[in-house]
Amino acid sequence: MSVASNGLVSAAEVARLAGVTRAAVSNWRRRHADFPAPVGGGRNALFVLSEVNDWLDRQRKPSQASDEVLVWQALRERYGDDIVTGIADVAELFTLSASGRLDETTQLRLTAMAAQSSPSEVIDALIERSLPSGGTFTAPPLAAVVSRLARLDAGVIFDPACGSASLLLTVAPGPNVRVVGQEVNETFARLATARAALANLEFSIVVGDSLQADGWPELRADLVVCDPPVGSTAWGRENLMLDPRWEFGVPTKAEVELAWLQHCYAHLAPGGTAIVAMPPSVAYRRPGRRIRAELVRRGVLTQVTALPPGLATAHSQPVHLWSVVRPGQTSGPVASVRFCDLSDVDPMGSLLPDEHHVAEVPLVDLLDEDVDLTPTRYTKSTQLDWTAQYSAARKAALDQLSQVARELPSLTAGPGSLEGSSLRVSDLSRAGLVVIHDGTVTSNSDQLDTAFLRGFLHSSTNVSRATSGSGSFRADIRGARIPQMSIDEQRRYAVTFQALDRAEERLREITLTSLDMIARAREGLASGTLRPEA
Repeated sequence: MSVASNGLVSAAEVARLAGVTRAAVSNWRRRHADFPAPVGGGRNALFVLSEVNDWLDRQRKPSQASDEVLVWQALRERYGDDIVTGIADVAELFTLSASGRLDETTQLRLTAMAAQSSPSEVIDALIERSLPSGGTFTAPPLAAVVSRLARLDAGVIFDPACGSASLLLTVAPGPNVRVVGQEVNETFARLATARAALANLEFSIVVGDSLQADGWPELRADLVVCDPPVGSTAWGRENLMLDPRWEFGVPTKAEVELAWLQHCYAHLAPGGTAIVAMPPSVAYRRPGRRIRAELVRRGVLTQVTALPPGLATAHSQPVHLWSVVRPGQTSGPVASVRFCDLSDVDPMGSLLPDEHHVAEVPLVDLLDEDVDLTPTRYTKSTQLDWTAQYSAARKAALDQLSQVARELPSLTAGPGSLEGSSLRVSDLSRAGLVVIHDGTVTSNSDQLDTAFLRGFLHSSTNVSRATSGSGSFRADIRGARIPQMSIDEQRRYAVTFQALDRAEERLREITLTSLDMIARAREGLASGTLRPEA
């Protein structure tokens, strides 16, 4: 029995129900205060189905697409994968009246949207639509956590990899703050400048690579925030070996994140704080051990916060936030590091820690052979009964496997091909029988079942029809073909497709549960709290 049959649905099932992506559901939860609150499920939040249906009914509009959707479609058609340039052009339409880059119809729609809300909210909405495709935008939940760790009422705030200025706009609250940035991508710099102008911020930005060509060598900021690019080995280490920024040690070629951290620290005024987003592996990788030890020994690392997966746009891994402080006249080195483990909480929730998520660890306890700064090593949330944890994780994995076995539909031999009598989605659209929106098809007729349509759209044959000869995927499903069947037969297929969707989603959840179970087993065995059965 699925969760939906119990009156509860997961975010993935809400997405299937509404015909949108999971990222869209995440955006709804952030942007709409009246979206139903989760009633359980922890990180895999569950919602009351009736509440979700009521909310969707309130949100649904006539088949005419909204201005936001039409503007987005126009931008995608004109700019393709270079959507950031399109959003920058929209921002400059509002700030510089640069209207020559957009057609008149799109300009009129944008003006109407801005009149209903504000130009800043229009830009925010377009950026949120682009988040599922990844890139260098900082996701709003991550920016919100950074702003809770450090806000600035007066002084200078700096972001050396500012992207579209999402972190700066979230953290800088008022007119007494001078905002400074550097960004390697000129288009992102254009967008950042326009967004800051719309927010009435005093903003200065330099275009260039911060590590190889620091645009603000004399700048000392009260607060530095940074969500830097990660994983690159081509950051210019060979030419920067003697750079004075490496106060805690020269990073190896593979430790570019520790180069960014030290770059941020170098730009701190006495008493200033830097908060830098880091991959979890930086906390324990062997090549970075010496730099980690020096950060701890010198008492400048104040906090490491582990956040759940889903807060980064460029990858699906968890994120750590490292906080470092430059000692000043009124504040000396710290005597302990505060660890906060939020890795298992709902990423769309409040992200506020309780006592089980936090630990203050004296510096001397961190300076061992590994200098592992992973929060889960120290917080109470991971110092529980390993036997109970492993047993619960094992039972959950086995229960989910049993559920999949019950849900997988029975299938029998078919006719071999359904291509003989089929219709193109474009023909169904012209006839008004379906509505195409954001690459998804919805039935507009009582003779077509939506789940039936979408099930066939995911077939390999139809996917290949949406793929060009060069192998690039086009977000156009009009060439897909749907077999002709009676509505009763469609519904039988629809039920089966939905069962397969549920099984696929549950198998993804099982993978996460099983990996968690194995990790707990290994940790329990290694720590001595578990042992093999006799």
